[in-house]
Amino acid sequence: MTIVATRWIDACAADDIEEEDVIRFDHEGRTFAIYRLDGDAYYATDGLCTHEQVHLADGFVSGTLIECPKHNGRFDVRTGQAKGAPVCVNLVSYPVRLDGGRVMLGL
Repeated sequence: MTIVATRWIDACAADDIEEEDVIRFDHEGRTFAIYRLDGDAYYATDGLCTHEQVHLADGFVSGTLIECPKHNGRFDVRTGQAKGAPVCVNLVSYPVRLDGGRVMLGL
């Protein structure tokens, strides 16, 4: 599920995220995961696994998947779609854009 952006929040510098990696971003009591895939493709999802509420920023990014560090469930970072047991509930994904070297998260 993708949410239509109503406002843009400055999440981090584009260079704060290594290629094929993820960082945690907290805003207004919520946790997000900001991903950078090969090159300059940036994505964002909810930051907690839908299975046991573990921070995905502690997980492992491989290709387009994030693997939860607790039970190895996997999600597609581009869509939030659950891709591997034990996860079966998708993550919410959010639009991302680059603006002057900053990663902007659409909420």
